[in-house]
Amino acid sequence: MRRFYPIQPPVLQRRLSESHYQYREYMPSKVLESYVACYWALHTCAANGNALHRIIPDGCVDIIMDLQPASTAKGAFVVGLMTNYETMTLSAPISTFGIRFYSDKVSRLLRYPVSELAGNPVPLTDLWGRKGEILVDEVHSSEGISEIIEQVESILQTWLLNLDDFSHSLLPTFMQYIYANRGNTTVQALSDQFCYSERTVRRIFKEGLGISPKEMLDIIRFQYLLREWYDGNRTPFSEMALSYGYYDQPHFTRQFKRYYGMTPGEVLV
Repeated sequence: MRRFYPIQPPVLQRRLSESHYQYREYMPSKVLESYVACYWALHTCAANGNALHRIIPDGCVDIIMDLQPASTAKGAFVVGLMTNYETMTLSAPISTFGIRFYSDKVSRLLRYPVSELAGNPVPLTDLWGRKGEILVDEVHSSEGISEIIEQVESILQTWLLNLDDFSHSLLPTFMQYIYANRGNTTVQALSDQFCYSERTVRRIFKEGLGISPKEMLDIIRFQYLLREWYDGNRTPFSEMALSYGYYDQPHFTRQFKRYYGMTPGEVLV
């Protein structure tokens, strides 16, 4: 099965990376790649001016850790699924490390439904208690990004070995089908493929992830389109939109602006 690689604006728009704004992504080990999409680090230096940080929906859930917090409780939190873009003006120096999880798999680690994460970020210690403190302490005591990732991977692998099997969940099965079709399918096709009613499919997504299957399809389709462009496909927008199932150019542009906050012409140049 082809792995889904979500993409964010600082990667897509290489020109965003300046001396005072640095965003980098790092791939997980083979052992964790079915759970972790990537690790990422964001560093800014306010002395050189404000930085605009844009975040777009990617079908993932993130654990975000401030590398220079006043306390563990304030310095680490979990962010659920996004369905619209967000922008933040970073006026003070920040140093942040994140773990981007696939939403259909992360509940096994969090022991908490993704659907309950909608809205405000949840402090990591509220979900994991002492385990969360241990993770953040290891990150803070590490020197450099390589050591941080090494420590995080070791902890996550140990925890996974001691967790119950979640194989009864249908969400990973549904999501693999969505990934295989690059998001370019329908709720009815998903229902037919696995012999569940559309109502049941909608309920499973709503209870498990807090969003509709149609919303997830749209997000994954959008992400695959961005990834294809990033990988070098320079097909005209109109043709690319049609190949991904958008009705027409206006439909593509509306959805692009909803998820990105900019037009295709402003981004894909």
